[in-house]
Amino acid sequence: MIRIEHLKKEYENVTPLVDVNAEIHDGDVISVIGPSGTGKSTLLRCINRLEKPTSGRIWIGEDEITDPKCDISRIRQRMGMVFQSFNLFGHLTVIENIMLAPVTLKGVDRQKAYDRGMELLKMVGLAEKAMNYPDELSGGQKQRIAIARTLAMDPEIILFDEPTSALDPTMVGEVQAVIMDLAGTGKTMMIVTHEMSFARAISNRVFYMDEGGIYEDGSAEQVFSHPRGVNTRRFIRHLKVLELNIESRNFDFLGMAGQIDTYCYRNHIAHALCSRIQLLFEETVERLLLPALEIPRIQAVCEYSEERKRAVWTFRYGGPRLDVTEQGDRLLCGKNRQDLV
Repeated sequence: MIRIEHLKKEYENVTPLVDVNAEIHDGDVISVIGPSGTGKSTLLRCINRLEKPTSGRIWIGEDEITDPKCDISRIRQRMGMVFQSFNLFGHLTVIENIMLAPVTLKGVDRQKAYDRGMELLKMVGLAEKAMNYPDELSGGQKQRIAIARTLAMDPEIILFDEPTSALDPTMVGEVQAVIMDLAGTGKTMMIVTHEMSFARAISNRVFYMDEGGIYEDGSAEQVFSHPRGVNTRRFIRHLKVLELNIESRNFDFLGMAGQIDTYCYRNHIAHALCSRIQLLFEETVERLLLPALEIPRIQAVCEYSEERKRAVWTFRYGGPRLDVTEQGDRLLCGKNRQDLV
């Protein structure tokens, strides 16, 4: 259905997409997740050519939409997009918003377009709002109308760009329920979302985007329960990360202690736990690793879980394996690494 090869999109000061490669099959429901600024919305906008890729190729079926000769207007009739900001026409009634594209782009008879529009309004639970204007609706109702308007073109592919991000929390559920119903219709869907429970429930595949591309691609169960990539794991588990690198015996200990204090402050880590984080860093580096390593090359990473209120130090270094449990310290040993809880 959709094939993407070496897609790149760069702007003057940033390159959100460096090298994106993917195959999306008929009927896939894919949630696109990841930190802000990793190109999730840009990917969708490239797929429907609202953004022109800097390089790379995209196919929709047999049509290469990155070919300058491609009739993109024809391709867009097979593909709908639902935006964050609804984009309804304020001077038209709800039913007129839904009828507009089928009548003007496909030449559908107005009565047929009206009948189909009313069917779609019933599907999203808003048939009684057909003669209202958009400014008379709540945010959740506007988004449901936007979904109905997209469906009026009977698209094979639907792209959702954070469809609930502009909504009051009390309205999110009503829009998600409509999208959940759509997921069972067999349409191919891509959904950029920050709602992790929603993504897990609705998707057969998840794209985690980071480092300029699709960092991890897997089933919802695999990505959310057993993420393979370090960045995926940190994102899914809401881990706040501090990384310190020690490259000599005369490293700036006070400077690093200050970085730890700042890290604890920014992440609202309790004072008692912050003291333990500081102490474990000092004990492990000064008393255990530096005396044992001829050439200290130490990477120290602290991961704090907001959900569990728990911090884990991981130390990686080149050198002999240390069995520090014999010294009475509470450490979890592994080859060339020690984890402090």
